[in-house]
Amino acid sequence: MGKRKVIVKQSVAGSIAEIAWFVESKGMIETAERFSDSAYDFFENLGDERKSYRLCKETKRASFGFKCVSYKKKYTVVFIESESELIICEFILSKLVWW
Repeated sequence: MGKRKVIVKQSVAGSIAEIAWFVESKGMIETAERFSDSAYDFFENLGDERKSYRLCKETKRASFGFKCVSYKKKYTVVFIESESELIICEFILSKLVWW
């Protein structure tokens, strides 16, 4: 099984850190750590070169060639896919995406 190189933009890492910080501020430190670990594991699984993903349903992102995948039914991962690499561009709440 081949893996593509997965590049996570700094803004995405910041978004994950903000969510983890919010969860941690509610007193759930282990949950925050598990959330960030599972998000990065999910990104690595996207790098499987046997899979290809569809364009975003949102017309603005689709016009730029972005592809979207749902993460835990609550978040949307927006990325650019090529044969050799995957660039994660956005990690946003799904309800903020206007279909």
